[in-house]
Amino acid sequence: MNAQQFQHQILCYSDKLYRMARSVLKDESLSKDAYQELMVRLWEKRIDLEAVKNRQAFLFTSMRNLCIDLLRKQQPNGEIPKNMPYSEPCPHQLAEEADMVNMISRMIDMLPEMQRTIIRMKDVEEMETAEIAEILSLTENAVTVNLSRARKKLREMILTHQKQERVLYEQQYR
Repeated sequence: MNAQQFQHQILCYSDKLYRMARSVLKDESLSKDAYQELMVRLWEKRIDLEAVKNRQAFLFTSMRNLCIDLLRKQQPNGEIPKNMPYSEPCPHQLAEEADMVNMISRMIDMLPEMQRTIIRMKDVEEMETAEIAEILSLTENAVTVNLSRARKKLREMILTHQKQERVLYEQQYR
C-alpha cells in the first residue's frame, strides 16, 4: 500500500477515529496521542492492511483496543476503571441499528432522483458540496437546496414511520 492508497483507504476515517478516541478517553490531548499512535502503527503495517477485508471495522477495533490499553496504563494496577461505560453495543442494539439503516435506505430510494443522488453523495459518500456540484454540473446553491429538501422529506418520512410504529405498539399492548 503506497502513501496515496493509505490516504484514501485509511486516513478517510481520521475524524471518526479521533471522535471515537475522544469518547473513550474523555481527554483531548490523550485522544490526539492515541490517534497519532494508531496512524503510526498502521503506516508501519500498511502492507498487511491489504489483506484486511473490512478495513473500517479493523480500524475502529484497533482504536478501541489502543484506547483501552492507554486507560490501563493510567491505572496503578493495570485494570480498566470499573465505572468506565462499556461502549460495544449488544446484539439487540445492533439489530435495531441495522433495521434503521435499512429503513432509511429504503426511504432515500423513494426520494426524487436528484435529491436521492445528492443526499447519497453528501451524507453517505461524505463528499463536499463543491465536489457534488462539479460532478452533477450544478451550482453549489442548487446542491444545497436539493440536499435541504431531501433531508426535510426524509425527516418527515421518519417521523411518519415512528408515529405509525407507536400506534401499532399501542394497539398491540392495550
